[in-house]
Amino acid sequence: MINAKPRLSFWQIVNMNFGFFGIQFSFGLQQANMSPIYAYLGAEGKDLPLLWLAGPMTGLLVQPLVGALSDRTDSRWGRRTPYFLIGAIVCSLGLLIMPFSPTLWFAAGLLWILDAANNTTMEPYRAYVSDRLNRDQHSLGFLTQSAFTGLAQTMAYLAPNILVWLGMNKDAVGDNHIPQVTLAAFMIGAALSFTTVWWSIRKVPELPLTPDELAHIRAQPKGFGAALREIWAAIKDMPPTMRQLAWMKLFQWYGMMCYWIYIVPSLAKTMFDTSDAKSAGFRDASLLNGQIGGFYNFVAFIAAFAMVPFVRKLGPKAVHAFCLLAAAAGMWAIPAIQDKAWLFVPMIGVGLAWASIMGNPYVMLAGSIPPERAGVYMGIFNMFIVIPMLIQMVTLPLYYDSLLGGQPDNVIRLAGALLACAAVAVLFVKTAPAPRTERAPA
Repeated sequence: MINAKPRLSFWQIVNMNFGFFGIQFSFGLQQANMSPIYAYLGAEGKDLPLLWLAGPMTGLLVQPLVGALSDRTDSRWGRRTPYFLIGAIVCSLGLLIMPFSPTLWFAAGLLWILDAANNTTMEPYRAYVSDRLNRDQHSLGFLTQSAFTGLAQTMAYLAPNILVWLGMNKDAVGDNHIPQVTLAAFMIGAALSFTTVWWSIRKVPELPLTPDELAHIRAQPKGFGAALREIWAAIKDMPPTMRQLAWMKLFQWYGMMCYWIYIVPSLAKTMFDTSDAKSAGFRDASLLNGQIGGFYNFVAFIAAFAMVPFVRKLGPKAVHAFCLLAAAAGMWAIPAIQDKAWLFVPMIGVGLAWASIMGNPYVMLAGSIPPERAGVYMGIFNMFIVIPMLIQMVTLPLYYDSLLGGQPDNVIRLAGALLACAAVAVLFVKTAPAPRTERAPA
């Protein structure tokens, strides 16, 4: 028999996902600032992908393991909550230290710690939506997370520009050449990382585990070894829908990493005619990226809620394909634009895609996985994000000079082509609802 969980109001769903704002503010700071930070510390263009390895490597290792462990956790604080809190605290500390990095290796090493902390929080949070909401509220739950992703990253991208507008000197730098506005933005992120997660935990705590769930968890073997065996077993039992989504995500995330890593060097070249990371033009390119990045994330914030009725009517596949094609067209247009104002037009497409990327694949996934394995499958699903990232970071330096001419704007064009491939791939995904056993109303 399929029973219903207590339904949550719209504002309860907003509150339970507010912690995603802090998590994604941290990711937004990384997307907008890590390539410039590496460049300020002496990195060269072809080396940037390898310096970004921390995110996918920690995601590959941490998220499936934490997901499996959280499925088997029955602590006094809840099933997912301990992971929310530990990850948020470590993330706050990492954000506090990052802009003080004295050397390139220090910043790269710290990014590993920061990403491990973010990943410790991320997948239990995804699983929490599946735990807490009925199937018919999944689209609203995951797209609310997508909306908070857009809003948080809007603020993260715009933070340095806002600080300049408030009176900070955009050209003031520390001894490590990192601008003071970047340092201040990371301080803000450190405060938000913990406080927003704490708010969600207080406002919408986890549901108590039922006796059957407790018995199931306590019957499972404990420890990292058992968690690793569970990950392997879950991979072997992976639902067909999840396997099919892997191809779409290969193109999607390879392309997005190309965009994030090279958009600032590309803007510096096409808009300010410089490749010197210590020049005023390069700092202006970083601030411009903050403006257009903030805009596309604001578009994502609005679009995440606006696309809910379209997803219900047309299905997540069709909506996701359309959004990816809009971003593909936008990325192809960016390198040819010389007027700053026109850069905001292609960002509409990028924003639509980003809203869809952070919501619709999870809508497709949630209906195909058994609820008792939500944590481990959400963690494994993240492998379909980080493996393409790893492939991008290892392979792109091999042909950056030979095939792309050593030009960052060509990497942005490549990103657009890959998102178009992802749009085609998602249309071949077959979604089918899985039987779900849900608890009775409280």
